[in-house]
Amino acid sequence: MMKNLTALLSGLIFGIGLIIAGMANPAIVLAFLDLSRPWNPSLAFVMVGAIAVAMLAFAWAKRRERSLLNLNISLPRANEIDRALLGGAALFGAGWGLAGICPGPAFVLLGTGATKGIYFFAAMIAGFALHAFLTRER
Repeated sequence: MMKNLTALLSGLIFGIGLIIAGMANPAIVLAFLDLSRPWNPSLAFVMVGAIAVAMLAFAWAKRRERSLLNLNISLPRANEIDRALLGGAALFGAGWGLAGICPGPAFVLLGTGATKGIYFFAAMIAGFALHAFLTRER
């Protein structure tokens, strides 16, 4: 019960943060990514802040075996840069640049019923399915 409540609260805080930071507004995101128009650097500050918080959280988590809810901490161990990682990063970046939306804000826009968010979310799910199909065990 506490695990689910904490997950819900974390998701709400994250979503509210995305809205306040402007990450759920594709026009603001595109004003940051499209250098051919007047550039809006505000999302750079959001990213730097997010990276700083994540660095502190990961440093703390690396020193522990259990979370504050007494759950196992399982951090990713992969450190290899391969074609799949580079290809996925390129597709993610292209999608973000074309739509001005990435997965977190897609959930926010989906929750608001925004048409662009619904289309993006459907395309994201299709991409997940395509990846599962292409990488399935043969």
